[in-house]
Amino acid sequence: MDAEVTLGDVDLATVKARSLTGVVTLISRSFILQLVATGGFFLLSIFLGRPEIGLFIAVNDLVSILGYFSDIGLAASLIQKKDKVSLTDLRTTFTLQQVLVVALISLSLSLSGILFSYYQIANGGEFLFYSLLAAFFLASLKTIPSVILERQLRFEIIASVEVVETIVFYAVAVILAWQGRGVASYALAVILRGVIGTSLIYYLAPWKIGLGFSRQSFKTLLSFGLPYQINSLMAVVKDRFVNIVLWKIIGADGVGIIGWAQTWSQKPLRFIMDNVTKVTFPAYARLQDHPDQLKSAIEKTLFFITLITFPVVGLLAVVAPLAIKLIPRYSKWEVALLPLALYCFNSALAAVSTPLTNTLNALGKVKINTYLMIMWTVLTWGLTPYLAIKFGYIGVAYATAIIALSSIVPVIIVKHLTHFSLTNSIAKPAIATLIMLIPSLFIKNLFLNFAISICVFIFAIYFLVGKSLITDSLKLLHAFRKK
Repeated sequence: MDAEVTLGDVDLATVKARSLTGVVTLISRSFILQLVATGGFFLLSIFLGRPEIGLFIAVNDLVSILGYFSDIGLAASLIQKKDKVSLTDLRTTFTLQQVLVVALISLSLSLSGILFSYYQIANGGEFLFYSLLAAFFLASLKTIPSVILERQLRFEIIASVEVVETIVFYAVAVILAWQGRGVASYALAVILRGVIGTSLIYYLAPWKIGLGFSRQSFKTLLSFGLPYQINSLMAVVKDRFVNIVLWKIIGADGVGIIGWAQTWSQKPLRFIMDNVTKVTFPAYARLQDHPDQLKSAIEKTLFFITLITFPVVGLLAVVAPLAIKLIPRYSKWEVALLPLALYCFNSALAAVSTPLTNTLNALGKVKINTYLMIMWTVLTWGLTPYLAIKFGYIGVAYATAIIALSSIVPVIIVKHLTHFSLTNSIAKPAIATLIMLIPSLFIKNLFLNFAISICVFIFAIYFLVGKSLITDSLKLLHAFRKK
C-alpha cells in the first residue's frame, strides 16, 4: 500500500546525542517562550479581573476535555513503537482522530445551549467557547507532524513552533485586554494561535497527508494506545472534570484565584520538566534494553529537574508576599498567596512524580500508571469537592497539598524496577533547598532575599554534590554553545 518506512529510526548513539541537544534546544527556546508566557500572564492578570481569568480557565478546561477523547492513544503508540512506522500507521491514526474530533465538536455544539445555561456563561463566554472549539480542531491537525518530529527527536522544530504560537497568543491577548475587550481577548488570541501554529508545523514538517485505515495497524497501535489513553482519561476525570464541578462550588472568582496560584506555581515545571519529559519519553523507550544506561538517565533527569524546580518553587512561595506589594493593581491577588504556597508544594513533588510516571509509560508499564491514576482520581474526588464546600477556594489548595504526598508511590515503584538512586537524584537538591529557605523566611527586602537565597543554595548544593556539579554544568554549557 505504501512504503513501509516513513520515520527514520535512530541508533543508540543518535538517541544520546539528540536527547542532550533536544533538552538544550527545548530549554533555550523555552527560555524565550516562558519569558513571553510569564510576562503575558502577568499583564493579563493586571488588565483582567479575577472572574474573567476564572472564566477563561473554566471554559478552557471544558473544551480541553475533548482532546482526551480525540486520539484514543494512537499518537503515543506511534512514538513508543519499537518497530518502524509506516505511512499506513500515520494515516490510520490521522483518519480515526479526525472522525473523533468532528464527532466531539458536533456533540459540543449541540449541547452548547445547556452548558451556557447551567454554568451561566455570558459576557463573551459563548464566543470564547466557539473559539476554543475551532482551536481544538486546528490542534488535531498538528498531531501527525508532531509525532514524526518527536519520533525523530527533532525537538528544535517543535520548540520553534511553540515559541511562535506563544508569542502570537499573548501579544494578541494582552493588546486586546489592555483595550478593554475582556474575555474576547482570549477568544481572538486562541484562533490566531491555532491558525498560525498549524500552518507553520506543516510547512516545517510536511507529510503525505491522507485518509486510510488498516485493521492490523489499528490493532497493533491500540494495544499500547488504549491503556495509555485510559490513563489520560483518568487524568481528565481527576483534573478537568473536578475543575468543572469546582466552577459551580467556588464560582468564577474562586477559579480565578486558584488558577492564578496554580499558574505561577507551575511555571518552573513548564520551563524545565515539560521540556525534559518530551525528550525522555522517546529516549527512554529506546533505552529499554540498556538497564544501566536507563538507570543513569533517570538519575540525571530527576537531578536536573529538581535542581532547578525545588529552589524556584520554594523561593516563589516565600517571596510572593513581598513581590505582590510592588504593584498596586496586583493587590487583588493577595487572597491567593496561601493557595500559591500550597500549590508550590504540589509542584515540587510533581517534579519528581511526573518524570517517573513518564518513565513507566516509556517502558511500556502503562497498567501501573492506570492504577496510579485510579489512586489519584479517588483522592481528588474524595477530598477536593468536600474541602471546597467546607472551606471555599482555600479548601481546593488544601486538597492539592494533601494529595501531593502520594507522590511517594511512583518513586517506590520505579526505584524497584530500575534501582535508581534517590540520593543521587532527589535528596541533595531537596536538602539544599531547605537550607536556602531558612534565611529567606526572615529577610524582608525582596531583592536582598533573592540574592542571599540564591547564594546560599549554590553553596549548599556544591557542598553536597561536589566537583561533579561543575563538570556536568560545563557539559551542559558546552551543549548550549554548540546550539
